[in-house]
Order: sequence, then structure tokens, then C-alpha cells
Amino acid sequence: MKLEDFNNIDINNAGSLPAPMKAVLLSVVFLVLLALGYYLLLGPAMESLDTEKAKEEELRKVYFDKKSQAINLTAYQAQMVEIEKTFGALLKQLPDRSQIDGLLTDINQAGLSRGLEFELFKPGQETLAEFYAEMPISIKVTGSYHDLGAFATDISKLSRIVTLGDVFVVGKNKDAKDTKSGPNDGGLVMEAVAKTYRYLDANEIAEKRKAESEKAKAAKKGS
Repeated sequence: MKLEDFNNIDINNAGSLPAPMKAVLLSVVFLVLLALGYYLLLGPAMESLDTEKAKEEELRKVYFDKKSQAINLTAYQAQMVEIEKTFGALLKQLPDRSQIDGLLTDINQAGLSRGLEFELFKPGQETLAEFYAEMPISIKVTGSYHDLGAFATDISKLSRIVTLGDVFVVGKNKDAKDTKSGPNDGGLVMEAVAKTYRYLDANEIAEKRKAESEKAKAAKKGS
């Protein structure tokens, strides 16, 4: 059997071909059918199988994540209870609007009880945050080093949250014309900004969100 024999094959008389040629032709037909079957049937099935395997791995990961969360659920619940207690304790340190005047009085009284002389005690404009408002208070007091320190300590011990920042301390002469006087002969002058906080009530939060929404809509229209 030679290669030239395949050039003169009559398909209509394929049954009379020699056995070796039949075997070769059947092998070729088989390979062609196998390739077509893989391309048309097995190929898409393999791609689908790979996709399903990827989904299986993803679902397996989700399952183990959920299982881990379920195992630690009790610990998470206990942690949430502790967080809520801590948040509640911190929230109680924030006065509401009706208590802010009393807090300002407490700050002022803390300075007077230490013998400090207030030259300035001026509450500023509130700054609103998510659920609380911050009020700065500009203060300027005169007193001794120890009294100023005690005043700062008293502020930190108030039942409400009050912080001191932007602190600036200078000496005050008894007589500014007397150049022989020491820098602290007249005590010390402390300027600072005390900041206190209060929580917003439901109406204030609603108004704040409404104002933010209207502002966002106006900005969107402007753009």
C-alpha cells in the first residue's frame, strides 16, 4: 500500500477497498469524529466543569468563614455587649443641651475654687459631628504655677468630658515698669481652649441630616 493509492479512492466503492486501506480510512474518520466530539461536546462540558469547580471552592470558603463565625458567635455577642456598655458609659459623660450651662458653671467654679482670676471665659460656636457637638471655650486665667496645675487636674476629673488644648503660659510681672521684677513675680497667665462635648437630641440629628441632604442636592444641581 502506497500513498498514491489514496488519491484514486472511489468512495462509492469503499467496500471493495483492501483491508489495510479500510483500516487507515476508518482511523482517519475516527480521529475526525473524536476531534469534532471534543470541540462540540467535551470542550464546553470541560469549561462548565471548571466553572463549577471554581464555584465549589468559593462556596467552600464561604462555608468555612460562616462556620468560624458560628463557632465564635458567643464570643462576638459578649464583645458586643461590652462595647455597648462602654459606649453607654462614654455617652453618659456627654451632657445634653439642658446640662451644658451647668457644665460651664462647673468649669468656671473649678478655677475660682483654686483662687484663679478669670480674665476671659468665652464659649465659642459649636461644631456639629455625627451624633455630638463640640463647644470650644476660650479662657484666660491668672494664678500661681501650682494653682494652674491643680485647675487642669480638676478639669480632667469632671464627670463630663472636658479637654484643655492650645495652652500658652507666660509670666506676669507685678509692675511691668519695674525691670528688676522677676518674670513670675505677678504669677502666671494661662491662655487655653477648653473643649466640651454634648450629644445631639433626635430633633437636632434629624435637622442636621436634612440640612446635609439639601446641601448635597444643591451641590448636585450646581454641577
